Amino acid sequence: MKQVVAMQTGFPAGAKKRRLWSRGVTNTVLSIYALVTLYPLIWLFISAFKSNEEFYSRPFLLPTVWKWDNLVRAWKVSGMGLSLWNSTVVTVASLVLTLVLGALAAFVLSRFEFKLKPFFTGLFLLGMLIPVHSTLVPLFIIMKKIGLLNTYGALILPYVAFELPLAIFVVAAYLISIPKEIEEAALIDGTGYWGIFFRMMLPLSVPALSTVAILGFLRFWNDFAFALVFISKPALKTVPLSLSAFATGYMTDYELTMAALAIAVLPTIIVFLIFQEQIMKGMTAGAVKG
Repeated sequence: MKQVVAMQTGFPAGAKKRRLWSRGVTNTVLSIYALVTLYPLIWLFISAFKSNEEFYSRPFLLPTVWKWDNLVRAWKVSGMGLSLWNSTVVTVASLVLTLVLGALAAFVLSRFEFKLKPFFTGLFLLGMLIPVHSTLVPLFIIMKKIGLLNTYGALILPYVAFELPLAIFVVAAYLISIPKEIEEAALIDGTGYWGIFFRMMLPLSVPALSTVAILGFLRFWNDFAFALVFISKPALKTVPLSLSAFATGYMTDYELTMAALAIAVLPTIIVFLIFQEQIMKGMTAGAVKG
């Protein structure tokens, strides 16, 4: 019987059992790891429907009564609708500028040779080494002098400036892996450099751009320090600032805080689920040549 099984499967019966056992153990370990990774998110959504008393007395259990009105109250008290709009405007504008400028700079650095190329490469590398929050005071002084405080530009310009170095290096590493023969063939056919960039390089670099987009989205959407320092008008507050409305120096309303956090985290989850395949491709792009 074992010989018949081995002839049908191409593997000895013992080897097949070991493979099934190994696969089962691997799947079990990965399932446990996924559960541990997702548990904080699950705990957040469960806590969003608890009362303050249950949050303290039953922190890791399901609520006895699901308080769906927590979401409605959190939305109204924090002004979540307005803050979601402000965060969307700032994030989308910052992403568009970062992707366009980063892709253009990466195209030049990866496809052209010129004398100042090492200088500009080092300059962008230096931008990645500067601690972001160490620039809050000088940026505040500069923006106050030029009248940018309490505007969208007070957030968009610093976001783009600090995200550009990473965007340039990720996209440039991807573009370097593209054979130059494609570009040379396009030049022979009469396509200019702008045509090569928009018709060929930009579509081919979608995985790298998706990686930059999701990393930038997470940074822009969740930023609290810049918004706290540069924005003081309630009409311009972003999502992180609206979440601070439930905490004072004496107490924190956890039932509304968790409900607001559950609402605020949904756009991040949706964006990641949409771009997850492109993100994985972009993170590994350019790592292996040939």
